[in-house]
Amino acid sequence: MKKIFYTIMLSSSVAFFGCTDLEEGTYGQQVGDKFYATEAGINAALASIYNEVRGDWNGKGIAGADRGWYDLNETSTDEMVIPTRNDGGWNDNGIWRAMYQHTWTGSQEFIGNTWNWLYRSVFKSNLAVELLEGANADRARIAEARILRAYFYYMLMDGWGDVPFYTQNNLTVDQIPQTPRAEIFNFIVKEIQDNAEFLPETKGGQFYGRFNKWAAYALLAKLYLNAEVYTGTPRWSEAIAASDKIINQGGFTLTPNLYNNAGTSAVFGDRLDDQEVILAVYVDALSAPRNIIGIRTLQAPHGTALFGFSTWNGATVHQDFVNKYSDNDKRKKQWLIGPQPGGVNYSLTLSSLTSAGQSEGARNAKFLPVPPFEPGNSSSNDFPVFRYADVLLTKAEALLRSGGSEATARELVNMVRNRAGLDDLEGTLTLNEVYDERGRELVWEGHRRQDMIRFGTFTAARAFKAPSSSIYRLFPIPSEALRNNPTLKQNPGY
Repeated sequence: MKKIFYTIMLSSSVAFFGCTDLEEGTYGQQVGDKFYATEAGINAALASIYNEVRGDWNGKGIAGADRGWYDLNETSTDEMVIPTRNDGGWNDNGIWRAMYQHTWTGSQEFIGNTWNWLYRSVFKSNLAVELLEGANADRARIAEARILRAYFYYMLMDGWGDVPFYTQNNLTVDQIPQTPRAEIFNFIVKEIQDNAEFLPETKGGQFYGRFNKWAAYALLAKLYLNAEVYTGTPRWSEAIAASDKIINQGGFTLTPNLYNNAGTSAVFGDRLDDQEVILAVYVDALSAPRNIIGIRTLQAPHGTALFGFSTWNGATVHQDFVNKYSDNDKRKKQWLIGPQPGGVNYSLTLSSLTSAGQSEGARNAKFLPVPPFEPGNSSSNDFPVFRYADVLLTKAEALLRSGGSEATARELVNMVRNRAGLDDLEGTLTLNEVYDERGRELVWEGHRRQDMIRFGTFTAARAFKAPSSSIYRLFPIPSEALRNNPTLKQNPGY
């Protein structure tokens, strides 16, 4: 079933670009309006946006190739590091070390890549909303386009704070106003509130990998969970209410066997479980690449032995993070340590950020490559954007922070722990335990930077990293964007 939606989107995107000339002249506008009221036209308008969500090289997408959104939110944290190896591999002029040690600048490649990708996505979203509303298309599909646009602004506001904001493509770059973070937060909240109930409740099928009602509320829960960071005002009760929409009405469950084969096969493979994953990114290495997360972690002979092509020996983690897992936690098995196929023997200890041994550091099997492959460049693992375990932990944290029921919060955390083979927590649940549980459960899924900022640990000292300034809780506006729009003000400290 997963292939059906992508086929529709791919063929529709061709139609989309082929019909842009219909917008010229009165007659052309009438024809265009008719087209975008049809199923083919609606799919065409949305396909252009979803192709951006999936991603590709040069930092495009949620889980695309490296040097984009994913790396900004992972390699800047304690759960992923790409050290320079003792043969000079992954030196790259120090850009990976700069991410981990928080010494990046406005000219850093990843930052510019992500900024450009997100504003290209906003532009396409604006166009889709205009076309669909102008054609009086189905209300649910207009809602989908508006929620997608809100999602892109959520990432911009989360990463950069006050950012250029526009909802119509009638301004030149230098005319787009820089809008306060809190105002963009309010816009996103209102877009979700105004549109979520129009979205379908269907999970899977043609809605696999698309924003349905539950994905919209998962985004809303994320917004409210981080509202104090974004606006200075906590919104814990609203985070609980948004989570409850999913918990009480969505019919989701935790996949019982998710971690049963951790270490021997991918935790997240070719098709994600609709009963737990609320929003997925569809990936197919041959027709809709790009997921290099698993390819990037394994040492070359290990990848050759398993898949028949050389892997990159890049991403790993410091032992302090792996040690957060108890030995009876099934999730610990996703960290590959010791002898592996291909004569590789990974050591837990990572001794250096500047000259690490070839086999130093645990490797992660959450996205261990699954076929079909584009050898060396992409696997076909789909990527989870929002899933039910995250929602349960979101509600638990919001309950604790708001003085709500500790017993209910503990029950929610225990649901996630029990799935991992762990006993119920003893004693009173603490926020620190929720923080560690989020790390253990959601590792390498793109949430850690946001969590560390919310818990006040992002700029703290850790292995190979001194304390960093609070300015690094935001990324700098890229140098090129400042040149193109002189009215923009750089984030403080950069």
